[in-house]
Amino acid sequence: MEDNNKEKDEIYSERVRAGKRTYFFDVKATRSNDYYLTITESKRRYKEDGFVYEKHKIFLYKEDFHKFIDALNNTVGHVKDELLPDVDFTEFENRDDHEKSSIDSELKWD
Repeated sequence: MEDNNKEKDEIYSERVRAGKRTYFFDVKATRSNDYYLTITESKRRYKEDGFVYEKHKIFLYKEDFHKFIDALNNTVGHVKDELLPDVDFTEFENRDDHEKSSIDSELKWD
């Protein structure tokens, strides 16, 4: 029964692989059908008995979506424009065949 509840609670998921890290963006539902986003960073670490995954999670609620996106865009823009203006950030883009040929640099929540 727990597996069934887990499937019901997870509405949408997207994975971003980034070197040794993987980021998961998951939309989940509460019991009252309210929705929220979890952002999880997963890092593979070696321990003496093998590999383990270290996870860090952020819960983002609908009333904070726009504030979060604005702050993220402002912070990334500051790094690109003020701190590293000579870096060509397009060299870091990793496009899969299924991605769009042009990527908007700003996050949208519409």
